[in-house]
Parts: sequence; structure tokens; C-alpha cells
Amino acid sequence: METQSAFTLAMRTDNVGVITLDVPGEKMNTLKAAFAGQIREVIAQARQNTGLAGLVLISGKPDSFIAGADISMIAGCETAKDAEALALEGQKVMAEIAALPLPVVAAIHGPCLGGGLELALACNQRVCSLDDKTRLGLPEVQLGLLPGSGGTQRLPELVGASGALDMMLTGKTLRPRQALKLGLVDDAVPQSILLETAVKMVLKGRKLKKTLSLRDRLLNGPAGRALLFKLAERQAQAKTRGNYPAVGKILSVVRTGLQQGRSSGYAAEAKAFGQLVMTPESAALRSLFFATTEMKKETGAAAEPRELSKIGVLGGGLMGGGIACVTATRGKLPVRIKDVTTEGINHAMKYSWDLLSKQVKRRRLSPAERQQQMALITGTTDYQGFQHRDVVIEAVFEKLSLKQQMVAEVEASTSPQTIFASNTSSLPISDIAANAQRPEKVIGLHFFSPVDKMPLVEVIPHAGTDAETIATTVALAKKQGKTPIVVADRAGFYVNRILAPYINEAMRCLLDGEPIDEIDEALVQFGFPVGPVQLLDEVGIDVGTHILPVLEQAWGERFRAPEALSAVLNDNRKGRKNGRGFYLYGDRRPGRKKRVDQAIYTLLNVTPKSHLSRENIAQRCVMLMLNEAVRTLDEGVIRCARDGDIGAVFGIGFPPFLGGPFRYMDHLGLAQVVALSERLMHTHGERFAPCERLRQMAQAGEHFY
Repeated sequence: METQSAFTLAMRTDNVGVITLDVPGEKMNTLKAAFAGQIREVIAQARQNTGLAGLVLISGKPDSFIAGADISMIAGCETAKDAEALALEGQKVMAEIAALPLPVVAAIHGPCLGGGLELALACNQRVCSLDDKTRLGLPEVQLGLLPGSGGTQRLPELVGASGALDMMLTGKTLRPRQALKLGLVDDAVPQSILLETAVKMVLKGRKLKKTLSLRDRLLNGPAGRALLFKLAERQAQAKTRGNYPAVGKILSVVRTGLQQGRSSGYAAEAKAFGQLVMTPESAALRSLFFATTEMKKETGAAAEPRELSKIGVLGGGLMGGGIACVTATRGKLPVRIKDVTTEGINHAMKYSWDLLSKQVKRRRLSPAERQQQMALITGTTDYQGFQHRDVVIEAVFEKLSLKQQMVAEVEASTSPQTIFASNTSSLPISDIAANAQRPEKVIGLHFFSPVDKMPLVEVIPHAGTDAETIATTVALAKKQGKTPIVVADRAGFYVNRILAPYINEAMRCLLDGEPIDEIDEALVQFGFPVGPVQLLDEVGIDVGTHILPVLEQAWGERFRAPEALSAVLNDNRKGRKNGRGFYLYGDRRPGRKKRVDQAIYTLLNVTPKSHLSRENIAQRCVMLMLNEAVRTLDEGVIRCARDGDIGAVFGIGFPPFLGGPFRYMDHLGLAQVVALSERLMHTHGERFAPCERLRQMAQAGEHFY
């Protein structure tokens, strides 16, 4: 049976051929290797029309142009040569489109990313819709790859090397007006006239290549180029610490094209693409991509989620304000905040106002749109308007009796279907639900701070939570733009439980006399976005340490905080929020490196002197985290290794290029993990003893994946 082509041609009376791309059975268009023949066929078909004026390439999907190349194609590549051949084939098709003697215009609406943008770059001109769904970018670097179908060569030619490197090295996506300003598209128009505009562009004839600005011409020239690449290399190294091979390859491939000409550039691009596909970093990053894609389709329980139309939030603090903000601005759901004071409500509303105002300032929102989004958030000091809330998220102080009181009040003021979701970081959900009349409607929903930035949430059902409550809570988290993982109701849940030993060990290194900035630098070098000591300052020393007694009580001595930590708390040091922590917060000048507060050393009775290697510091902190992660899997706290990896990467910034704790252990080999842990145990004590599950798997030669 012949496969249905994803490309269809419609000839208009004005002799413009409209090629529509609509991949059968898929929500989004992605480019597949099999399409090469289909594209050639549809272009040949169009060229049989003698008076053909030109072509418009448009998507048949309502809200997506082309979301990229289908990266599952890469899985079939066994060698770098296989992957290079894939890139060469992509380059060939794009070159054929670019060489057509007639105008070809890409009419872009919705995401136009990766291979989709490379296809648009091969066209003679581009026009995009002004719709908020429209985004253009080359995000391959986020998968440990580079654009492999000519993008590294065509983009610098079109927008200049500086703008092209900025897009490719960060993987950032551009909104329509940004793309127009950069010169990536020739026009940006309302979606209603997108096709009409593209047709007019075709009828005006093939456009000559536009001249770059003087600045970009200078930067593309030999002297400017040397300066630009030197600067880009320095910035890339500072940001990636050499942990992302794709970054260096992008710089070298773009440079080759500019210095040695197009054909050398294309050859270098295909070769580098092949090499990158085979790196463990790309394999790890692609595994995270597939895991998150898979999770988007999961409901978290064997039940259908209930329809969501109104949400309530209890508590107008930082967490309450953040939760209300993502519910309204991302979830587009009306949210009502209850706080004991009007100041609390105003404080929570200010959270959203400030974030939306930043977007207005950057011209991403109009003042009217800001007003529209703010109108979704209301407040009350009693339970007026709570009767028909589908979910009420509680974000009050971390005190069991108070949370139990909230359950009773919510049950008395809402409908029997209302779900009570507690944003607790340490209290057992079963205890919060202990006196509930409808315990099946009580669940944990643990957000991370700052709520608008941290992508993860933990969904925590207790033994009596029903399946519909789990599915509905997972659905709400997704609407809020979060990645939810369902974890068991055990002390520390998942993220805090694996984070605590890591931070505790950093504190022990400090008490051994290791300077604070050296400890943080060691873990940043390993791949974390910030070091453990700075992280403690950011989340709040009081908040970060209040969970330790709970963990120690549940899991024993290995969670005991070093005694000296209490001296820091007793000195009223809470971290960034009160301007007193391990670091100094007085100097707010941008670009200033954070400086350690030297008074900490006196307080802890420590003489700082660097005596441990960075590798040793990182190993001590990370090994404890890995061991604890295996325990959580063994106890069923997490449902599978995949959830553990997503939780660690999105919840605490575990290095994405390592793929998460379980991928990383598989990469090291479990026998090696056990050997390293035992070596640390002999030097530093029993807390490093590898857990039973880890020993058994290592002995049997097993893997987590």
C-alpha cells in the first residue's frame, strides 16, 4: 500500500502553487527522512505547470508550521557515518529548494523550529504570522546536536554571524517581531492574511539577497570575525564549562563556512552532526526529551481527569503568589486567593503584576493583555466564592495543625468534589488528611521556589487518595506549565530526600576547612547551575534545613545535619531573603561575582584553606545523592528510573547532559558506583555505604534502563 504523502499541491488561478505540509495522523508536523522523495515529487509536479509563478510552502496544521525534524530517526544511526549521511541527505533536499529558479516563500504560523526553520531558510523568502503561538529557532544545542540540514551556514548569511551564533548557541526561540527585527523573516502579518501576503511576495518575483548591516558585514569579515569568535568562545566556556560538546562544534562549523566558503561549511556541518549524535551527552539530552514527551501523554493514574474551570489558593505568601500566577497566566484559569489579611492578598497579586509588567516592558504583552490576565486573579479574606472551586491549593505555613484546620475549613466551604492539594515540602499527606471527611480528595502538590521558574512539581497521593484526584491534579500541574512526577507519601518525598544528603556533605566539606566558593565551583564545574552552598542561600537557610529533623527521624543518622549549621541559623542568617547568608548581598552591581561573607568562617570556627580537589568534593556530594536516589526507587517512592531522572534534572538542576542520576549511574556502570561509594565509606564513614539494591544490581550486571 502506497503511503499517503505529507505534501499536497494546489494550483491557484494566478499560477502560484501552494504546497501544504500535513503529516497524516500527527498533531504537529515533524520532518522525516522519508519526506525527501515526497518533497521532490511535489516540486516536480508543480514545475509541470508552464506558467508557474512560484511556490508557497504552508502548514495544514491549525497551530504548527514544523516543530523540527523527527529525532527518533537518529535512534537508527549506529555510527557517526550513518548520522552524517542523514545530515547530507537533509542538506541535499534543502539545496535543491534553494536552487529553484523561481520564488519560494515559507508562510509560517506556529512553531517553526530546528529542521522546520532550516527548510524555511532554504526558501527564497519568509513571512510569519504575528500570533503568539509562532516561534522561530534552532534549538538543536539543547539535544546536544547542531542544525544538520544547512542551518549553520544559511543563518549567518541571512542575519549575520553574531545573531546566528546567539540563536544556535542558546537554542532560544524568537517571537514574530523579534524574528522580523533580526531579518530572519521578511514580514510578519496577522494570521488571517498570511497566505495572501505570501502569494503577493511570490508574484513580486524572486528577491535578491539582502545586504547585511555594516556591523554584521564587519563581524563577518576577518578582523571582526576573530573578535566575535573569541568573545563567543569565552562566553560559551563560562556558561557550559566544556560539558556540552555541541557548543564548540557549532562555533567551529560556522567559522569554517565563513572562512573557507559554503561547500566546506556544509561538509563540516554534516561531519560534526554525525560526531555529536554519537556522544553520551547528546544521548542523555535526547533521553530527557523523549521522557518529557512521553510524560505529556500520561495522566498519572488509571482514571480520566475532571474538567477544570476554577481554582482556589490558600495563603498569599511567596509560594501562594507564585502558584496563583502560573495558574492564571499559563493555565488561563480563574484563581481566587484566600489570605487572613488584605495585605497578604495584595502581596500575592503583586507577584503576578510584577512578572506581567516585565513582559509589558519587553513588549511581549500589551497593557490591555496584562489587565486581562490580572482579571483572572481575585482575593478574599473569607471563603466567599470558594463554593465551586475544582481544586484548592493550600500554601500556608508548614505546621500540621494549621494544615489540618485548612482541610476542615475547605471541606465546609466547597463542594464534595473539590480537591484539597497541599503544597507541603515535609509533612506526610496522610497526616494532613487524618481528620478529613473526604480523605480521597486530599493530595500533595509540592511546588519549588521560585514557582514561575522551576519546572517540576511532585504530586503526592496518600494511601486513600482516589485515582480521579491524582489524574485531575496531574492535569492541573500540566496546565500550569509544569512537569509533574507522581511520588509516594514518604518523608522528604523524592527531590528533598535526594537533595538533603548532597547539601549536608557540602557543609561537611566546609567544616573540614574547604572554602565556600571552592565547594560551589566544584559542583558548577560538575554541571549543576549553582553550587550547594549558594543553593541553600537562594532557597533560604531556614527553609532548606527545617526538613532535616523530619528526614533524620524517618531515615536515621545519615540525614543528621552537621551541628555547626545551627550556629548559622542562630546568627539570623536566612540567605538571600534577609541579605545574610554564606554570601554577601550588599553589592547589587550587575556582573559582580558573589563574594563569600568571611564572618561565616569565624562563626563556624573554621580556617578556610583549599585542600581537596574539585573532583573529590563533587564526588562526595554526588555519590550520596545517587545512593539515596536508588533507595527511593527501591522503596517505590518514585515509579521508575525515568521519573527519578526528570525529578532531579527539573527539580534541582542535576546536570542535563548526564541525563539524571539513573542515566549517569548506567553510564558509569553500577560496579564503578559501588566501588567509588565503598572507597568514600572507608575514608569518610558509614553514610557512604552503598544500599542493598545498588549492590545487588551491580553484582548481577544490571542497568536501570
